[in-house]
Amino acid sequence: MSESTPVPAPAPEASADLAEAAALRSVLERNRRTFAWKTSGLDAKALGATTAASSMTLGGLVKHVALVEADWLAVKLAGHEYGAPWDAVDFDADPDWEWRTGALDSPDDVYAVWRDAVERSRELVAQVVKERGLDGPAAFTWPDGRTPTVRDMLLDMIEEYARHTGHADLLREAVDGRVGEGAPKDFTF
Repeated sequence: MSESTPVPAPAPEASADLAEAAALRSVLERNRRTFAWKTSGLDAKALGATTAASSMTLGGLVKHVALVEADWLAVKLAGHEYGAPWDAVDFDADPDWEWRTGALDSPDDVYAVWRDAVERSRELVAQVVKERGLDGPAAFTWPDGRTPTVRDMLLDMIEEYARHTGHADLLREAVDGRVGEGAPKDFTF
């Protein structure tokens, strides 16, 4: 190609796909940030508190969401192993392990497990989107033979955070009265 030959612009689908991927990751990050805000700054007693008829705790919820990050994004989307701490757990013997231990573990440990899972997911999602695009296949197939797309998996993860942030909202209000629609823009986790 000579210096006078124009460089072709990216195909509209490619730039639209990148824009959509960025939008999906942005919504996922906003949900993660709100979830983090709803569950942040709590001591062990608050992380283990229950309310109403539910046995759900904020500590269990944080650890559960960390497992969902590993299950949906590392394993089912990217095709990797669960990794620590999940690979050392016998979920057949203790199916609610993350819920039970999340209510008992120290706040530092609970938050670290979740932050590590989020960081791993961010890296894997960026890699998978780059390699497969949003219409590419996830690394698993449903029992009925359908294979979800990368887009499907990201949308499912956004939905997971939306549902569990609602749980966190109710639990947090019962624990110490914190209410609000979302994390301040400068809130980091």
